[in-house]
Amino acid sequence: MYAASKVETWQSIDEAAMRRLKISHVTTYNYASPVSFGDHRMMLRPRDSHDLRLLSTSLAIEPRPSAVRWLHDVLGNSVAIASFDTKSTQLRFDSEIVLQHFESDEPSCPIEAYARTYPFSYAANEIPDLARSMERQYDDPDHAVDGWAKSFVATDGPTDTWEMLGAITKAIQRDMFYLMREAEGVQSPVETLKTKSGSCRDFAVLMMEATRSLGLAARFVSGYLYDANKDGVGVVGGGATHAWTQVYLPGSGWIEFDPTNGIIGNRDLIRVAVARDPNQAAPLQGAWTGAPGDYLGMNVKVSVSAVSE
Repeated sequence: MYAASKVETWQSIDEAAMRRLKISHVTTYNYASPVSFGDHRMMLRPRDSHDLRLLSTSLAIEPRPSAVRWLHDVLGNSVAIASFDTKSTQLRFDSEIVLQHFESDEPSCPIEAYARTYPFSYAANEIPDLARSMERQYDDPDHAVDGWAKSFVATDGPTDTWEMLGAITKAIQRDMFYLMREAEGVQSPVETLKTKSGSCRDFAVLMMEATRSLGLAARFVSGYLYDANKDGVGVVGGGATHAWTQVYLPGSGWIEFDPTNGIIGNRDLIRVAVARDPNQAAPLQGAWTGAPGDYLGMNVKVSVSAVSE
């Protein structure tokens, strides 16, 4: 009787927090003359988990590839690789996904008692797997990122781990100006801190490096953002792929922190890829062969909408 009661309670909580979403992601490359294409690597399929269930997926590619291969990379992300044997003046990728998303603003499992106050050390059996996610990836010669991160550590008493990470998330949202940059790659965290501006991926990398400077494991996440407001006053970063940070907290696991929007927890965030470095999580990348002036540009359209049962 006890076990059945627990299952019913768990189901009712999930249903109350569940949202069904449809994701449309269309990328189109245009060329002045027919060009040939090398392999294209796609990371468009969200990561199935206890809080995210894929209901249907479709992927249409024009011109039709000669082969599409699927694999899981070193971090378990789903990757599709398309090969081509024809030339074209346009290359189009059209991904459509319907999923169920179980949302929460708080960790489902509480942080272990020893990790609720910072600083703390990870368990010996976790460190080998977390070590690379604790390593800094960007230069910080003047310790600007170090100093900024340490400003969130209390000096007059214990530092609550959850409150510290929340404060970092909110500070980036509050104090920095969001810019939709079309240039590839990310700014260095030092540059983002200096200019107090950047894209969602720049803010994600700043928080990731700041958290790592405090000795915690953090990683980069790419995916999609649901915006329930259609009047332009909702979250920032909708209409395109989005990026945020995960931090590993003992007892709770990998927790989402979106510094662009000040979101803590997985609400409105749909994970596609996790990575130690943002270069490992590009949604779409590939090569083409033609004259230097053939490339006319790329157009990306992303929409995330709620759908009924």
